[in-house]
Amino acid sequence: MTPQELRAFCLGFNAAVEEFPFTPETSVFKVLGKMFALSALDAEPLTVNLKCEPELAVRLRAEHPAIRPGWHMNKRHWNTVTVSELPDELVRELVEDSYDLVVAGLPRAERLRLDRP
Repeated sequence: MTPQELRAFCLGFNAAVEEFPFTPETSVFKVLGKMFALSALDAEPLTVNLKCEPELAVRLRAEHPAIRPGWHMNKRHWNTVTVSELPDELVRELVEDSYDLVVAGLPRAERLRLDRP
């Protein structure tokens, strides 16, 4: 997956936006103000920080050397994923899971806003 494909995939989710609150090089993808992905898209290798259920995070780290505890993040809830070392399909699943976890944590009224066209 290329940096452009990762950006497009993240922005393809309902109400997803890209912001740069830390540095101009660090893309932060949010849904209704809550971060679900963070990446320096021009970095080599390309990595992305993604939210993950704690039990699954531990299992993924054990199965894939390209998935590590989240750099500069709460390591219980975030993974750093080296995109080029994993199949695109798995990266997409991990991004989608991160988005879904963040949406699930939003107040009900905000979740309902996402369901409207």
